[in-house]
Amino acid sequence: MSLKTIPVESFQVKPHDAWANQWYALVAGDYEKNEFNAMTVAWGSFGTMWHKPFAQIVVRPTRYTFEFLEKYESFTLNAFSIDYRKALQILGSRSGKDCDKIKEAGLTPVASSRVKAPCFNEANMVIECVTMYKADFEPSQFVASDIDKLYPKKDYHRVYFGEIVEIRG
Repeated sequence: MSLKTIPVESFQVKPHDAWANQWYALVAGDYEKNEFNAMTVAWGSFGTMWHKPFAQIVVRPTRYTFEFLEKYESFTLNAFSIDYRKALQILGSRSGKDCDKIKEAGLTPVASSRVKAPCFNEANMVIECVTMYKADFEPSQFVASDIDKLYPKKDYHRVYFGEIVEIRG
């Protein structure tokens, strides 16, 4: 991986396109302990909160990666070229509890620069984050009536805000 640091002040992204069309591989856990899992995420945001740059992700408690987000305080978001769409589909459709989906996807976990969660050698951009806030979605607070229809199993997401501490691309 030969990515260069991008100062957070220089990070530019088309927010809707980044999440709706790009997708990211979210990795949570600890690389040195070989305790981590990855999943594809397509809902999130980037911005500023509490005077800090942040990435916001949402993960359902039924996902295996949820356990790692709860146990460890960092995560990475890994962007890939379109050539890796199949790998991201594997990460998003299989559980790391049941198989080695990272190996099946043909991805190589490597140590991150600033956080314990690993990143992927094949990524063309890595965003390293330290969790600074988390909360469960409260369905009574959904204002738009169509949101609750996205939760037929009532498995509402937990939202995580991660302070962006490193971006490489």
